[in-house]
Amino acid sequence: MEEMFLFLIEVIGTIAFAISGIRLASVKHFDWFGAYVVGLVTAIGGGTLRDLLLDIPVFWMQTWWYLAVTGLAFAIVVLLRAQLVTHNRMLMIFDSIGLALFVVIGIQKTLACDYPMWVAIVMGMITGAFGGVLRDILINEEPIFFRREIYATACIAGGVVYWIIALSGGGPIAQQLACATTVIGLRMLAVRYEWTLPILKG
Repeated sequence: MEEMFLFLIEVIGTIAFAISGIRLASVKHFDWFGAYVVGLVTAIGGGTLRDLLLDIPVFWMQTWWYLAVTGLAFAIVVLLRAQLVTHNRMLMIFDSIGLALFVVIGIQKTLACDYPMWVAIVMGMITGAFGGVLRDILINEEPIFFRREIYATACIAGGVVYWIIALSGGGPIAQQLACATTVIGLRMLAVRYEWTLPILKG
């Protein structure tokens, strides 16, 4: 049951992140293949780095599902272009969903490898945020990870909430839902109220 739930989270997260990447590639006038590649890199980039660091088989090399799911995300963007490409709010929603769900997956996979919780929180952040870093580099934008926006910080906060729920005796699904809700909530509030981190001035 739990494995199926995690797989469902990973598929939904892949679709959400792929849509965010493909949507930005469309704004930059990439061709269809280029947009698909950007979407794929956005969806698998963080998980790939995580698996390499954990020294486990890279997840997307074990099944063709992730390539197919990215293709589905591409079809969604093509069919619903008017709604997805012209509205910045839609990008933020899909990016926040993908970010939150991938943080959960990163934490779960790290704990399954018997690493301590603090490592799991870092891996959750990497899983959630690194795909977006690669996406922004490919489309020639300053990575959102390094801007003042509450992005990586939201991943860490979600990981801390996951830890607190675990220490409080909450079950795995409660931990995962609390983590994802925290990440999405912080991202939404940060965008709505323009919350930022202080700038390091020279």
